[in-house]
Amino acid sequence: MKTVILDTNFLIECAKNKVDIQTELTRILDFSFDIAVLDRTLEELDVVAARGGKEGAAAKLARTILLTKKINIIATSGGHTDKLLIERADDNHIIATMDRELKQKLKKKKQDVIIIRGKKKLAVDGA
Repeated sequence: MKTVILDTNFLIECAKNKVDIQTELTRILDFSFDIAVLDRTLEELDVVAARGGKEGAAAKLARTILLTKKINIIATSGGHTDKLLIERADDNHIIATMDRELKQKLKKKKQDVIIIRGKKKLAVDGA
């Protein structure tokens, strides 16, 4: 079983555009998977939510969804979130992100990335 790790900006975009992450992942992935986030991602969502505005409201919604869906939370020992995601990317983990720089680094590592296409659909962007 693989684990799909969701990045902060991916969660915010999904919340803004009302993308059902579970349904879309089931549609595009042909293997069983778990969904997880880093503990740092929850911290980032809190920071964005505190800023307010549309981004803040989306971050608050994303955090609520994560907690109600009982998504796995991966404990880390601190550090920059993108660096932690790159370290975790391997054959058993797929990163879901909209961060351009992070996507490029993952592609260099020959890792697939899950992205949002057309604001409503998820897609696997092959390495």
